[in-house]
Amino acid sequence: MNKVRTRFAPSPTGYLHIGGLRTALYAYLLAKQASGDFILRIEDTDQDRYVEGATEFIYRTLRLCGLDYDEGPDVGGDYGPYIQSERRSIYREYIDKLINLGEAYPCFCTKERLDELRAKAAESKTAYVYDRHCRHLSKEEAAEKMASGIPYVVRQKMPTTGQTTFDDAVYGQITVDNSVLEDGILLKSDGLPTYNFANVVDDHLMNITHVIRGSEYLSSTPKYNLLYQAFGWEIPTYVHVSQIMRSPGKKLSKRDGDASFSDFYNKGYLKEAILNYIALLGWSPGTDEEFFTLEELAERFSISGISKSDAIFDPAKLRWMNGEYIRKLSFAEFHEMAIPYYKQAIQREDVNLEVLSRMLHTRTEVLSDIPEQLDFVDTLPDYNVDLYVHKKMKSSVDTSREYLPQAWGVLGEIEPKDWNEEVIHEKLLGLANSLSVKNGQVLWPVRVALSGKPVSPGGAIELATLLGKEETLARIDFGMEKLSVAPASI
Repeated sequence: MNKVRTRFAPSPTGYLHIGGLRTALYAYLLAKQASGDFILRIEDTDQDRYVEGATEFIYRTLRLCGLDYDEGPDVGGDYGPYIQSERRSIYREYIDKLINLGEAYPCFCTKERLDELRAKAAESKTAYVYDRHCRHLSKEEAAEKMASGIPYVVRQKMPTTGQTTFDDAVYGQITVDNSVLEDGILLKSDGLPTYNFANVVDDHLMNITHVIRGSEYLSSTPKYNLLYQAFGWEIPTYVHVSQIMRSPGKKLSKRDGDASFSDFYNKGYLKEAILNYIALLGWSPGTDEEFFTLEELAERFSISGISKSDAIFDPAKLRWMNGEYIRKLSFAEFHEMAIPYYKQAIQREDVNLEVLSRMLHTRTEVLSDIPEQLDFVDTLPDYNVDLYVHKKMKSSVDTSREYLPQAWGVLGEIEPKDWNEEVIHEKLLGLANSLSVKNGQVLWPVRVALSGKPVSPGGAIELATLLGKEETLARIDFGMEKLSVAPASI
């Protein structure tokens, strides 16, 4: 049995789509599950779409995600080059073989002629199909035109009758009438191959055993198989995976917002959570389990778990999963990740960031949510006194007006050197006990006075610990002033 060899072959067009990353993940998992090789190949033959720096971005993203490839442009291997634009001479050799076999032919049709065919098809409301005008040129005529320097492309000579059947590991056996197959372009006029030709040649020469790609390529697969058959090559195992949709019938698209790995990673989603989530977009372990490390995925992954149905990308589910991953971090890991976000929101230097991390560690789903939650730390926002009303806490403007000054008094008794969460807790809950009221009737107005927000990342005790004695008392002073001019009751 041949050693399993899979490949990920992205185009360097600027960013790595979630669907592309899932393809890379599945190819990686299949190879590792079988103790095989995972290869990276850069398909840059469409120079019009090439984006400077995109290849290096692909390298960084795969390494960041832990999808280490055994062969590739930057790590080498026995089957290079691994960048298609560096393999021109190889493609030329196999194009010439295909022409000599009678399975391809040069086409000299001008852009103007092809545009005219497209216009006629549009006018008659039919699909454009190349009319095979150059297919019947004699070898001599074709050679003469090529020698004279007339620009040309090379097209695949498709059978016009019969059927082509192939097997897919996910979708089963598929049969296509050859009459619907167009004589597609294999080599462009610039000497670079199209995807349809290059991927077949490269997959064969690189000994790829399993081709994992999106189900949108199912209709093109007969073209690839005809090329394999023309050369007498073994056809790899096809594994087509369903598309990732934003909603039923609507693809996940960059134009509609987040669609790439970097979109989510830069917003504070953990790479482990992203990989875990996209692994489950179209694949099931066969159980209700949802959380897997990359190593566990490699152990459990199987083609039989891949679904034919389109996968719906659910941002809320990813957010929830990311929150679960954040809570699993050690305190030290979370604190280190959170510090850059603290610096976005806080200019003060007297804030204890470790206190902040203790507050936020179990309350954060996405790291980029942090700055918005901290907009009260540097400067207390103006707020309406109706925030002091909380029915569940039995708090009102009247009770807040009564208990807030008393809270100021017990907090003012604390020595600056003793200002910590334990002592503050003792003082405020002791006050509530001495007043024979619920803790919330004391704590709620203090929390409002310190944050000026209906929701804050921590309670009164945590916020007082964070802000320090001087700032805490100053904010309670401001709260008492607001309450003193408020209506008698709300």
